[in-house]
Amino acid sequence: MWATTFLLALREIRRHLLRSFLTILGIVIGVWAVVTMVTLGNGATAAVKEQISSLGANVLQVRPGQGFGRGGGGPQPPDFKIEDIDAIRSQIVGVTAVAPLVQSSGTAVYNAANWSTTINGTNRDYFVAQPWTFTGGRIFSEAEEQAGKAVCIIGNTVRTRLFRDEDPVGKRFRIKNISCEIIGTLASKGQGGFGNDQDDIVLMPYKAVQRRMTGSRDVRTIMVSVDANYDSQAIQSSLRDLLRQRRHLNATAEDDFNIFDTRQISETLQGTTQILTSLLGAVAAVSLLVGGIGIMNIMLVSVTERTREIGIRLAIGAVAREVLLQFLVEAVTLACLGGLLGLLLALISTLALAPVLKVPFIFDAQINLIAFVFSALIGVVFGYFPARRAASLNPIEALRHE
Repeated sequence: MWATTFLLALREIRRHLLRSFLTILGIVIGVWAVVTMVTLGNGATAAVKEQISSLGANVLQVRPGQGFGRGGGGPQPPDFKIEDIDAIRSQIVGVTAVAPLVQSSGTAVYNAANWSTTINGTNRDYFVAQPWTFTGGRIFSEAEEQAGKAVCIIGNTVRTRLFRDEDPVGKRFRIKNISCEIIGTLASKGQGGFGNDQDDIVLMPYKAVQRRMTGSRDVRTIMVSVDANYDSQAIQSSLRDLLRQRRHLNATAEDDFNIFDTRQISETLQGTTQILTSLLGAVAAVSLLVGGIGIMNIMLVSVTERTREIGIRLAIGAVAREVLLQFLVEAVTLACLGGLLGLLLALISTLALAPVLKVPFIFDAQINLIAFVFSALIGVVFGYFPARRAASLNPIEALRHE
């Protein structure tokens, strides 16, 4: 019986192909919109997570001021000292690495090529806190760090701009007014979490940058890598107390520095993107309901058109349950066809849009299954009333219908 009912439903759909397509268009658009929004949203969440993780896993970044800048119109808060680095390393439990960051900028020159770039002075702990991968060479040694030797590690953007296909390790180039030996090259990281090019960078021992570029022993940023087995909040509290003591802040004074927790930012941004994804998916799901109303409307028209056919079936022995099942299967078949077309369209559009939006394509089997099942349920819910109306027709009155 089921096979016969399904074949009858397909035959009726084929009789009015254009009307059938227009009927399921709302379902197609609804499934396409829901799956596309959720898939791209998941890709955006993954991209945010990857970009934030590029700042370092379980890393606290400490800067002077109460925000990303130095603060409002009052006196500028002082930078940190190298002694602060030593104090953090020796007095706070759960810290795996402490790296100073002394920044400058300048033009790098090699032969006829030149490129303006960012120069970061740091120590060996920086490579513990930051997940950098080397494509060649090495990090600077402890002796080179302590002596402030002019050795450099360059990012992929600098390497491409100055050396193109040439291996730069072991060569010398000028950065500002310093002749620097390249001892390592970094793998590409791409765009950072704040839109910056992470590969446009030159790393040097912090003493070399202080002596030859900034002319100051001040440290602009401190990077603190936290052991994953320790409570980050407790370490932040200890770090805040230590820095307040070293910066001679009394009990009523506000902090003149800020602690930026990359893990908390990652969790917050991921939560925000997931909420936005759910919101967009819910809005897109409304079109599924519109598609269901379209199916009910066309099925009611179909019942009216086929009243005489229904009367003949009832007169020759068909029971009301079989008539109801026939129209219900038609409605569910239409909805399922719309769901399948919507899934196919969503797959094509997400594969095309993901590279444009620069987010990874992440196939989510769960949302695809949910969208398809929901489209089938739409067919059941909105097809039941027309099917019931067909099954409740009086055979004699149906036969008289013109």
